[in-house]
Amino acid sequence: MSRFRAISSLVFALAVAGGITVFAVDRLPMSSGGPAQSQVYEPGDGVTLPTVVHEVKPEYTPQGMQAKIQGSVWMHVVIGATGDVTDVQITRSLDQEFGLDDKAIEAAHQWKFKPGTKDGKPVAVRVTVEMRFTLK
Repeated sequence: MSRFRAISSLVFALAVAGGITVFAVDRLPMSSGGPAQSQVYEPGDGVTLPTVVHEVKPEYTPQGMQAKIQGSVWMHVVIGATGDVTDVQITRSLDQEFGLDDKAIEAAHQWKFKPGTKDGKPVAVRVTVEMRFTLK
């Protein structure tokens, strides 16, 4: 077998093996948790709302304060079955330039909740949270 043909065969074999690996990773997740652990519920239909136990107010950045920006950041927040914030996504931004959106996310991650429940068991629930920035 010529050297070119041997290298071509090797490249082809690696490409096929790579394709099989991509297929396996895509089709066969490696986490041991079942779908119930990753399920995120919406409130209602037997799913209770989480209750705030500890709330942290967002801090102004010096630039945001100097620009006198006031208003609200709206976020979808996932409260895990342990009562911790596991995911935050901004749905209505107030300020990306001076860092107030980031400060709202930072504050949200510090909140603690009594988790929402479904059938009496704690579950992850997605809720909407408003963080207000107000100058005094």
